[in-house]
Amino acid sequence: MWHREGMQRQRTVSDSVTIAVAPMAAWAAVADVTQMGRWSPENTGATRPSSGPVAVGDSFVGSNRRGRATWVTECTVTAADPGERVAFRVHRIGARKPRVPARIATWDYRFEAVEGGTKVTETWIDDRRWPDRVASVVDKVLTGGQLFADHQRRNIRRTLDRLKAELEQS
Repeated sequence: MWHREGMQRQRTVSDSVTIAVAPMAAWAAVADVTQMGRWSPENTGATRPSSGPVAVGDSFVGSNRRGRATWVTECTVTAADPGERVAFRVHRIGARKPRVPARIATWDYRFEAVEGGTKVTETWIDDRRWPDRVASVVDKVLTGGQLFADHQRRNIRRTLDRLKAELEQS
């Protein structure tokens, strides 16, 4: 989505869902980044040196797929507040190994106790420092015609819906 004034791209997309579990249960699921591939339409999993919930400063490699394209990213955890928040910065990318340093995105997950369970909010922040016109062209090539904000809006909705379905089923 582009803003009319100055044609600036939308750099942040966010959505929420209420899940009928305690905040700690929702947080623990998301904080184990190796499990993200179960919910995300693009991420197929992650590898990291240790298991369980992440801690600030931890790094992990995320595997991704969009259509026939596959790639990996290196991510560093920037927030890990049990029951409240998990966030990580994606800062390296590559075909088989994340070799190319690049400001890509930040993913932020917030967990809030509400009536009926936990409100989970997932946010994508575009960290690319590219001119908007360049980003627009790259976005459309990489997503098959969409801007990343629109693409991520759909991915976030799918991720949250799948997370809700799985956690409420257990």
